[in-house]
Amino acid sequence: MDHQREGRDIGVDLAAVARLLADRTRADFCLALLDGRAWTATELARRAGVAASSATEHLNVLVRGGLLVEERHGRHRYLRMTDPRVLALIESLAALAPHRTAEPRSLSGSGRRRALARARLCYDHLAGELGLAVTDSMADRGLLAWGSDPSLTAQGAAWLDDLGIALPEASRRPLVRACLDWTERRPHLGGAVGAALCGHALAAGWVTRIGTTRALAVTELGSEALRDHIGLSAATEPPSHDRRQAR
Repeated sequence: MDHQREGRDIGVDLAAVARLLADRTRADFCLALLDGRAWTATELARRAGVAASSATEHLNVLVRGGLLVEERHGRHRYLRMTDPRVLALIESLAALAPHRTAEPRSLSGSGRRRALARARLCYDHLAGELGLAVTDSMADRGLLAWGSDPSLTAQGAAWLDDLGIALPEASRRPLVRACLDWTERRPHLGGAVGAALCGHALAAGWVTRIGTTRALAVTELGSEALRDHIGLSAATEPPSHDRRQAR
């Protein structure tokens, strides 16, 4: 009994957060929002296959619980994750969660799944096979100290500077963070360095979004750049049929 009371005296209601994600519809909403964009309630309802009224109820719960914030533009209501901490929570839980064994209901669904596994956005940094390949190559080349306390090396800072990638001068966000990848089940590069590198890859045309999903395709320019700057082979590029089916 004393131990139970001590737990309550801490003042942290961890179970309240768990209850927010204990419903599959709310969990599906959070997984969709991992791309870092703001979604409308209608888009999320369509994604989860629920009625608009049901979606509204679940979204209100997530907003009240602090996992999502809403923005209103005219008659439209947009939802997004509150901050990167929520993203890290959902991504980590997804990596620990059992994978559903049901087969995709269509070839297009199978293509989307493969495309997401190959390369995708995890909020604002690279994830999937591409994200892991970039992380591993940077660590192998001494650009990252990828251990229990990951950090950017002096060589890595010089490498980013050579690419013209500027890091924020002052931020509460760590420069380097290990983000557990939910498809690969091991950490990829997150933090300010991961975000800056991903932003550069998108702006330079190394990668491009596939349709409206958070899946990414590596362009021919990107294949050359990744090979020249970081030693990655063209094997990181998703096959062309994956790019078509993920739309």
